Amino acid sequence: MALKAIFFDELEQNKISQLIAVSDIGSQSLQVFCHYSLMPWIELISLLAAACLAGVINAIAGGGTLITFPVLILFGMNPVEANATSTLSLVIGTSGSIYGFRQHLSEIRPWLASFIPVSIVGGLLGSFLLTHGSESSFARLVPYLVLFATVLFMIQGVVSRRVAHQLVMEATQPQPLPSGIRHLIIAMPFQLLVSVYGGYFGAGIGILMLATLGFLGFSNIHQMNTLKNVLGSLINLVAAIWFTANGLIDWPRMAVMTVGAIAGYYLGATYSQRLSQEKVRYLITAIGLIITIAMFWKLR
Repeated sequence: MALKAIFFDELEQNKISQLIAVSDIGSQSLQVFCHYSLMPWIELISLLAAACLAGVINAIAGGGTLITFPVLILFGMNPVEANATSTLSLVIGTSGSIYGFRQHLSEIRPWLASFIPVSIVGGLLGSFLLTHGSESSFARLVPYLVLFATVLFMIQGVVSRRVAHQLVMEATQPQPLPSGIRHLIIAMPFQLLVSVYGGYFGAGIGILMLATLGFLGFSNIHQMNTLKNVLGSLINLVAAIWFTANGLIDWPRMAVMTVGAIAGYYLGATYSQRLSQEKVRYLITAIGLIITIAMFWKLR
């Protein structure tokens, strides 16, 4: 009987929300306020918690979309709108992670001029493909991409001859960033592909970027996370603007999730730096494997 009552209440709320959406009772802000007021408390708490956890995961490695996206689907959103709403809420929340890594921004500035244009183009192309193309074929490649990137990250310390020495030296002196045209030739095509995927769906782009940054010669995990968060936020920002222009955002849910995402990004960016780099690497590897398993399970 209790379950029937809850289900009835949700049906009534959906009917009221639909009436508000098609009525002329006021501006969009009034409609958002009315929709927010009708949101069940369990949905409110779930969206806040999911966004906060996603922010923590994205600040450390990436893949937070796999938390927010299923939760939005659970509460009745269609996949495209859920992806768009999740993207916008998380991209606003990235301000917390960038602030948490602010002391490393000056260190990664030389690479921004090269990576930013590619990230913008890729993010725009990926969001265009989502709104104008088929999702199923590309989605089936995602688990393999994330698994490949996670494996690269796992074996990075084994195959690189410099890692052991650098990990010892990091404690006594700052590590220089890689430079040279060779690094750019390797990095730009991969970053373009990552950006296209990021604009299309985005789950796991952090793992992909961390993997390629490691093989480019980056050794300081906190510098890598800073660059990854800046580029990831830019890719998602381009996608979010595109989704907003196409009317795909559920604004009340987005507003709730943004609050949780900001808190999560800040906590992840701040407290991950209190761990040793080795522990952060283990954590990133674990997150990558969990994301891979979840994606394969979804496709079964």
